[in-house]
Amino acid sequence: MVSIVLGSQWGDEGKGKITDMLSQQATLCCRAAGGHNAGHTIVHDNVTYDFHILPSGLVSPSCINLIGAGTVVHVPSFFKELAQIETKGLTSASKRIFISDRAHVCFDLHSVVDGLEEAGLGGRKVGTTGKGIGPCYSDKAARRGVRIGEILDEVTFERKLRTLDTSYRARFGDISYDVEEEIARFKEYRTKLQPYIVDQLEFLQKHKDSPNTLVEGANALMLDLDHGTYPFVTSSSTGLGGAVQALALNPTSIKNVIGVLKAYTTRVGSGPFPSEQLNEDGDKLQKVGREFGVTTGRRRRCGWLDLVLARYSHAINHYTALNLTKLDVLDDFDEIKVGVAYILPDGTRTTFTFPADPNVVEKIQVEYATLPGWKSNTMGVTRYEDLPPNARAYIEFIEREIGNVPVKWIGTGPAREHMIARE
Repeated sequence: MVSIVLGSQWGDEGKGKITDMLSQQATLCCRAAGGHNAGHTIVHDNVTYDFHILPSGLVSPSCINLIGAGTVVHVPSFFKELAQIETKGLTSASKRIFISDRAHVCFDLHSVVDGLEEAGLGGRKVGTTGKGIGPCYSDKAARRGVRIGEILDEVTFERKLRTLDTSYRARFGDISYDVEEEIARFKEYRTKLQPYIVDQLEFLQKHKDSPNTLVEGANALMLDLDHGTYPFVTSSSTGLGGAVQALALNPTSIKNVIGVLKAYTTRVGSGPFPSEQLNEDGDKLQKVGREFGVTTGRRRRCGWLDLVLARYSHAINHYTALNLTKLDVLDDFDEIKVGVAYILPDGTRTTFTFPADPNVVEKIQVEYATLPGWKSNTMGVTRYEDLPPNARAYIEFIEREIGNVPVKWIGTGPAREHMIARE
């Protein structure tokens, strides 16, 4: 049985907690896309872990973990993150993590190029994390990238990295990067990495009878290369299709597609954001929700829940259930607004479509429904019936409006136990 956890907005929905919870029963946890630009915070047994490239299934001592073929791997970050979580007590982590030989290597060179490309965009910056993810995926698509398995072939590896360096210098001129220095570092990594690198298909065949496989999404649907707010997106396929492709999943084996939906909306970086609140409400959401990026530390832009966006996300990812997170952040609002429709520049009203053209999206007027707040503390509530009536009404409104997708889990605080599991 395969369960897939996917971000349904622009990322930062709080996927780590549900992944942590489900990984306790999982025998295999896989990352399908993205790199160390992702960020999952997990509070487990009063210890806080920040995951980036590693699957958060490593928190469960019985769970085997795979970084899949659709990912890009910054090797120094992989080892640094592994050392950090082992220092915090996950001492068996290095024996339970594997990397597909088909994943691509994200070099320090890519990070340098990321900065140069962003600078070249001037006022139309994408707002990347600066981690080199986009340039790495660009090299992959242009068929000049270096795969993880190729690190083990010293001659091929060094030739390909030097060729990349030469091609970027031809494009940008002199850049602040020493290719021989990076090659020297990989002489050490080559030996250290060998035990972690696997033939993905062989590995997954070995684990094909795993009773519970968990696929952990990175980023979110609205950052998807095809379906997100292009060009203000990441460079991978972050939705259901990307997970199937990257891990060669049998679609008939997928039993659960869990969409993680924040009780309001946030976004890091540039790009359109129809329900953004550049006012006291947005500031309050940002402050109470402690909305800073796990990976970058950047302040997140905040706004009301956008159900047009959520319906669009559901139409692409086909959620079987939702995990609504950070409900407690809304505890002190007198009224809560929810975006239910868009009025497009030509006057058309839509409740479902998210336009492809960012210039159109920037001119959208959002139609809101206003719901009464509950003005009471929900932090730490673990039973649905113990929520205030107006909080339950808010959740049930969301369910109906998205298309009767059940809100099965509700986050009511940062700790792992701050979760309502609803029958």
